[in-house]
Amino acid sequence: MLMGFSRAQAAALLVMLVIIAVAPMVAYPVFLMKVLCFALFACAFNLLIGYVGLLSFGHAAYFGMGAYASAYVAKAWGLSAELSILAGGLTGAALGLIFGLIAIRRQGIYFSMITLALAQMAYFFCTQVAFTGGEDGIQQVPRAAVFGLISMQNDMAIYWLVAVVFLAGFFLVHRIVHSPFGQVLKAIRENEPRAISLGYRVDDYKLIAFVLSTAIAGVAGGTKSLVFGIATLSDVTWQASGEVVLTTLLGGLGTIFGPVVGAVIVNTLEFYLSPFGSWVTVTQGVIFVACVMLFRRGVVGEIGAKLKVAL
Repeated sequence: MLMGFSRAQAAALLVMLVIIAVAPMVAYPVFLMKVLCFALFACAFNLLIGYVGLLSFGHAAYFGMGAYASAYVAKAWGLSAELSILAGGLTGAALGLIFGLIAIRRQGIYFSMITLALAQMAYFFCTQVAFTGGEDGIQQVPRAAVFGLISMQNDMAIYWLVAVVFLAGFFLVHRIVHSPFGQVLKAIRENEPRAISLGYRVDDYKLIAFVLSTAIAGVAGGTKSLVFGIATLSDVTWQASGEVVLTTLLGGLGTIFGPVVGAVIVNTLEFYLSPFGSWVTVTQGVIFVACVMLFRRGVVGEIGAKLKVAL
C-alpha cells in the first residue's frame, strides 16, 4: 500500500494526479481552480458527515469567512499568498471552535439546525461590518507572490499553487481518517453510546473533528478568493451550504474520492448549463434526482460497491 492507500485507492490517486497535471492543457485553468477549491471544501464537509455522522447545514460560514479573511489580509495588509490562505484556515478554525462549542452537544436534526442558525448569524454579520464591503464584497484582491518570490499573476502559476493546496488538504483528510483518531470517529458514527461506554470522550473527539473540518473549509475559501480576486456574500449563504451537501452526496458519503468527483460533476454542470439561464436550476435538479436514484451511495460509492473495494 502507498502511504496508507489501498491498491484501488492508489490507482485512483494516480489517475487523479495525472488529470490534475494534464487538465490545464485542455481546459480553462480558472475553471479547474474553481473545481479544486470546491473539491477541497467538499472533502472538509465529508470529513464531518461521512466519518463522524454530523450533518452541518452551515458549512458555508467557514468557507465564506475564510474567503473574507484571506482577501482582507492580502489586500489591506499585503500578505503573501501562502500567509493569506493560512489566515483563511485559521479564521475557519477559530469560528469552528466557537460554533462547535455551542452545537456539538446536540445530535441529529438539532445539531443541523443549530449550525444553520449560526451560519445565518455569520451571514448577517458579513452584511453589517465594514471590512467585508457589504453587498459589494472585497474586490480587486491581489494575487501576491508566494514567499514573496514566486509571482502568481499568471493563471498557470496560481493553478499549481491551488493544486498543491488541494492535494495537501486531500492527503490531510486521508491521514485523519486512517489514523487511530479517525477510527474513533468512525466508531462514534456507527455507535456513539458504545464509544462512550468504552471510555472515549465523544464530545471532545467530535469538536476536534469539527474544527479540523472548518479549518480546511476556511483554506478552501481563502484559496478561492485569491483565484478570483474577490470575496462576496455568495460564499456565506445557505445556498452555498446546500451545494456542498449536494456535492458530497452526489460523489459519495464516507469515501475519499467521492467529494472530488462530486465537485467535478456539479461545477461542470453549472459551467455547461449556464447558457440556459433560469432553466439551469431546473435542469440541474432533474439531473441530480436522476443521479441520486441511480447512484444511491453516490457515484464513487456505487463504483466501489460494484468493484467491492473502498474508494
